[in-house]
Amino acid sequence: MSTDDTAAADMKRKFKEALEKKNAQQHRGEAHLDGDSAGPGTHAAHTKGVYPRKWG
Repeated sequence: MSTDDTAAADMKRKFKEALEKKNAQQHRGEAHLDGDSAGPGTHAAHTKGVYPRKWG
């Protein structure tokens, strides 16, 4: 292997480790999503606000 191949392999390994670390942090708090708890989408849909006009 040349130095370019070694550097490329090292960079690829570092990126893979960083991605695995990021994914592990994102999935840490998702255990509750498997249950039947109230979550996003349980409330009425948000509609565009209608504001009354000021009179007088």
